[in-house]
Amino acid sequence: MNVPKHIGIIMDGNGRWARGRGLPRTAGHRAGTDATRAIVRACGELGVSYLTVYVFSAENWGRPSAEVSMLMDLLVEMTRREIRNLNASNVRLLAIGDLEKLPPKTRAEMKKGIEETSGNTGLGLILAISYGGRAEIVNAARAFAREAADNPGLIDALDEGGFSEYMYTRGVPDPELIIRTGGDWRISNFLLWQAAYAELYITDTLWPDFNKEALIAAIEDFNRRDRRFGKVKE
Repeated sequence: MNVPKHIGIIMDGNGRWARGRGLPRTAGHRAGTDATRAIVRACGELGVSYLTVYVFSAENWGRPSAEVSMLMDLLVEMTRREIRNLNASNVRLLAIGDLEKLPPKTRAEMKKGIEETSGNTGLGLILAISYGGRAEIVNAARAFAREAADNPGLIDALDEGGFSEYMYTRGVPDPELIIRTGGDWRISNFLLWQAAYAELYITDTLWPDFNKEALIAAIEDFNRRDRRFGKVKE
């Protein structure tokens, strides 16, 4: 089985999972953290190099304040609890997004987790937090413009590879497979630049129910795709 080097996951369905069981949305988010833990472990076992999970979008700040506060606290709790497991599994924690918008406690815990796992050489677990694909592209354009203001020659020399160096994911290969749970057919502002040639896999399975077997099914489907990158095979 050809395992993608980089998998992105839009983890959707926590609220619906909870609602279907007569539970509060918070219960769905907690169940979702269990699924995340299982998929991180599975990706490590399968030999995936990078896993990017859509934890909290830039648009999610518009949710009810109580839910946002709970999600930020849950992120702190999960990071603290999982660092030992990440180190034991040789997983390196990374984060992308507008992290300055995070509450100080959440941001500090995230920074600590990144530092404590920085020496690990296995799976790179990238948390997309306060993340928006359009905002990422705008930020990259601003960063390039600042450099080009001092060195106009950079403008004509810029190509797609060079522009990628200004993205949050510089140094990370583009995702080959993007999975969305919960059944919706949209990418919700996730890795817009990087997903140019990613294979999309949509499943009706809600995120708390997504497990290693479901991940393998997605990878097997990926292996059946004819990836031509705009070209024609002879």
